Amino acid sequence: MKYCGTLISVSDIAKSKNFYEKVMEQKVIVDLGVYVAFESGLSLHSDYEELVGAKFNPCVRPDNFELYFEVEDLKDWETKLKSLEGLEFIHESKEYPWGQHVIRFYDYDQYIIEVAESMESVAKRFLAQGLSVEETAERTMFPVEFVKQLL
Repeated sequence: MKYCGTLISVSDIAKSKNFYEKVMEQKVIVDLGVYVAFESGLSLHSDYEELVGAKFNPCVRPDNFELYFEVEDLKDWETKLKSLEGLEFIHESKEYPWGQHVIRFYDYDQYIIEVAESMESVAKRFLAQGLSVEETAERTMFPVEFVKQLL
């Protein structure tokens, strides 16, 4: 069996498509009007109940699920996201013990979006700051061999 992606039900397909395509930089591979699929495996559907053939009681804010994206420069992304109207931030950029900086916010349908710097970027940052390969591996929890490949 192969996992093929995530489909989220959206209230405004045009607004959601624009957000994921223009802001989150996802490449559209299929656009059927009520259904949009992105190259990443994420899909949007605006008439989910009809698709499934069942009546649902949708969550207004499903806080036990998030869509995860990685970037190389989180500061630029945070600036970009803060310039948009209607996004509610759960938290601004914060650093986790392993060194990764992360922001979380709600998209227009109240799904949690996490944008984090890639762990490769984190390891490279530590190496550039003068941490040894071993110190970087310990801090990021990556194997030493992986960190050596980044040099």
